[in-house]
Amino acid sequence: MQETSRPQSLPSSVLRELYRQDWRPNLKILLVYGLLGLAGFVAWTTASTALRVGMYVCMGYLWMSVVTFMHDASHGVLFRASWKNWWFGFVSTIPIVITFVSFREDHLEHHRHNRSARDPDAFTMGKRGFLDFLVFYAYVLVGGVLTVLQFTFIYPFQKFGARAWRIHALELLARVVVIGSALAYAESHGVQGRFLALWLIPAYVFTLFNSMRFIGEHYGTPWEQGQLLGTRTITSHPINSFFWNNINYHIGHHVYPATPWYNLQKLHAAMLPEIERSGALVESSYLRVMLRSCLQGPESRERNEQQLAARHGLGAVHSA
Repeated sequence: MQETSRPQSLPSSVLRELYRQDWRPNLKILLVYGLLGLAGFVAWTTASTALRVGMYVCMGYLWMSVVTFMHDASHGVLFRASWKNWWFGFVSTIPIVITFVSFREDHLEHHRHNRSARDPDAFTMGKRGFLDFLVFYAYVLVGGVLTVLQFTFIYPFQKFGARAWRIHALELLARVVVIGSALAYAESHGVQGRFLALWLIPAYVFTLFNSMRFIGEHYGTPWEQGQLLGTRTITSHPINSFFWNNINYHIGHHVYPATPWYNLQKLHAAMLPEIERSGALVESSYLRVMLRSCLQGPESRERNEQQLAARHGLGAVHSA
């Protein structure tokens, strides 16, 4: 294993301010759910197919906002009280089926072992065999199905102890009850097809956005080089930063995961000299990273090292 890059720590006074939690920014949760409800209402009532499809896309985009709030809850920084983080995580993940406990355990392990063989999310790295290509492009196209399989079956059977299994089982039971009741109610009123469209089409749109975000965060970053170099920040644009709760400022999140979403841009500014000094990857477009990744396909360690060496040689490691 190569020596990992250890960032210089920010002053404790700066970190205290960045770690400070404030309930007021989280009022945006109400805005996001309000917009989701409004888009859903328009999609349900409109006679225009084009407008309905547009609302489905908006709903999928807004689900990225909900999931990035849930991501903060998995780190225990969305709310001060632990039970509030668990409650939000539990409720917010019901429509996407996965359980909060499974996401949380997988995600925290990803942080501990980022871009290494022990990283449960490092499936883009392999030997570029047939199965690697199949999994990579399947994730791009139907990542939601693979995610449900990962968090419902694969990860729990690999990693869970008795306590985690109990929580996982209770969460799954709650999903069966809630989703089953909603489907039964819709069928009894003759609108099951419309209900499924309102649920599943935005869910699929969400998975496309989420695959783009997920691949953008780590694909092509140095292997076994720690949190700073093994993560990519994508400055993107203010709309994504607002609705996706600054998850695009991902280097700072990995180095200082106790920073709540509303302080990640401040953290990026504080870390910028260190980011530039180390040559950590900062780019400007999710779509550009995604298209490049799709053209290149799954990673291998040798290919990864060659591409990074060529990038260093061209002086283009930092390409904001």
